[in-house]
Amino acid sequence: MPFFFFDPTMIIVIPAIIFVAYAQFKVKSTFAKYLRVRANTNMTGADIARELLRREGLNNVRVEQTRGRLSDHYDPRSKVVRLSPDVYGSNSVASIGVAAHETGHAIQDAKQYVPLTFRHTLFPAANFGSQFGPMLAVFGFFFFRSELLVTAGIVFFAAAVLFQIVTLPVEFNASSRALKLLQKHNFLDRQEAKGTKKVLNAAALTYVGATLVSIAHLARLLIMRGMLRDD
Repeated sequence: MPFFFFDPTMIIVIPAIIFVAYAQFKVKSTFAKYLRVRANTNMTGADIARELLRREGLNNVRVEQTRGRLSDHYDPRSKVVRLSPDVYGSNSVASIGVAAHETGHAIQDAKQYVPLTFRHTLFPAANFGSQFGPMLAVFGFFFFRSELLVTAGIVFFAAAVLFQIVTLPVEFNASSRALKLLQKHNFLDRQEAKGTKKVLNAAALTYVGATLVSIAHLARLLIMRGMLRDD
């Protein structure tokens, strides 16, 4: 999301930005901690992902290694679970949890999980709205004093906010699926599952933070429109 001119309404966004900073610190520190905790199974994150996919009958989904740290994701277009080096080749509690989480997204895709399908539908409008909505609103406010332009920017940006909100149940559900599958197939014992849950809960904070920032920006734009009406 672009960063724009500072104005008094920016104070609304500051608490959410602070929360995001905390969430990023939390997920990095928690992941690093449990990356050092080896699971009893000798299976790596890649092994776990492939085995879960096999047991769920998703033989059309590949597992590949990707670059970066904590860059793990599921690509629904290519049907690929992409795992970072720390996850792909490690048998740590953290790696197994992250691999299972991304596999959870592949399972959601295969089962046409409604929030995931809705999020895919929203993506084009959300991508456009996140880039141009705030820009249109801010230019409309500062340069043209146009309530119409600000309102248009708000409408466009609302799609991006809705996308972030819908992302929350998608991510929470993927983590829930991951933990259930790992314990169902005895890939983690009860104690190991506690560590995995902490990693996934920390990761969930980043999505909560992103949603809060989006909502705060939307509130800011609504206040700006109200200021124009009061002029």
